[in-house]
Amino acid sequence: MLQSFKLAIKSIIANKMRSFLTMLGLIIGVSAVVILVSVMMGYMNNMIKSFMDMGANTITVNLVNMPSRQASVDQMYDFFNEHRDVFSEMTPQVSVSGTIKVGSEKTTTTTVTGVSEYYGKLKNYKLEKGRFLSYADMVSRQKVVVIGYYVASKLFGSPKAAIGETVKINGSAFTVVGVVQRQDKTQLSARGSDDFAFMPYSTAGQLNGTSVPDYYIFATVNTQVSNQAVELLKDFLKTIYTQKETYFVQSMSQMLGEINTQLALMSTIIGAIAGISLLVAGVGVMNIMLVSVTERTREIGIRKALGARRGVILQQFVIEALVTSTLGGSLGIVLGCIASPTIGRFMNISSPANLNAVIISFSVSVAIGLIFGYMPAMRAASLNPIDALRSE
Repeated sequence: MLQSFKLAIKSIIANKMRSFLTMLGLIIGVSAVVILVSVMMGYMNNMIKSFMDMGANTITVNLVNMPSRQASVDQMYDFFNEHRDVFSEMTPQVSVSGTIKVGSEKTTTTTVTGVSEYYGKLKNYKLEKGRFLSYADMVSRQKVVVIGYYVASKLFGSPKAAIGETVKINGSAFTVVGVVQRQDKTQLSARGSDDFAFMPYSTAGQLNGTSVPDYYIFATVNTQVSNQAVELLKDFLKTIYTQKETYFVQSMSQMLGEINTQLALMSTIIGAIAGISLLVAGVGVMNIMLVSVTERTREIGIRKALGARRGVILQQFVIEALVTSTLGGSLGIVLGCIASPTIGRFMNISSPANLNAVIISFSVSVAIGLIFGYMPAMRAASLNPIDALRSE
């Protein structure tokens, strides 16, 4: 066994370029599997984290309000208060399109939303400075606003400087009463997780002419009651809206389950497509090994004439193919482990090399050496020593 291994290494070194080109297919195949699966898993984890940040115990309600059929805010709050054993928080949500302006400085990318006093707790926001919106702000339609860290830094230089200052949203003056702690620890950017502003939903409705909100977010006491909560909401809305198409209720946990299933399927498909290159590399290994057997026919004949058994010849060529594929697989793993996080950084996601992808791709590359190397090895072991010695 040791002698066969030494001969395999000697043969690879003696034909450096041919050995490298043989390994190249395996290097590309293994690294492709590692990179694609790792980046895909990184993307999956990033997406799941984004949804988790929105709250795994949240339920979204979309309504199509009509003059004759609509659920008022008071009706939604009455339902919420009636089922406090199931729901922990609830907020209407009203989107406001426009810009935030302070003097000559302005932000055109900031997401401005009308929410209730429960929103901060629902999102697990902690305040850097000031306070969050209150129930009194909702009732009296106060023109107050809570802004994100990016908005405070861009318009005022710091969260501390922002408190008590006035900003204009679509021409209306609002007082900054709070700044949320920084969400993105790596960078502050436009359209990022710190580029937002919250005002009372009642004020937002007045600002954009929305008298009845059509979007609500509920938070359940835990994820175990999510299905029960969804059914309660559907039964309640059924009493107001006659058509199912006019209301839509979905829990975040249900959405996460569907996303996980879809992304896992995509990851498997991408891994399988990348794995095709490993199969092509295996054919390359077999072709090169067949060439090697042809070139060394005389050597095989001499060894057989000197008493080398069929099993020894078979072992020599199988080990040579195995060493070639193992080296190629190892180099492919090194390349994949370096490239995966690098590509992830360009995509602003964390994508370290996936351990399962590394193990599977390396195992496949080793298996390729055994499977595709066995046929040329059998051919070498089956050669007649007399015919082999006669070959040129």
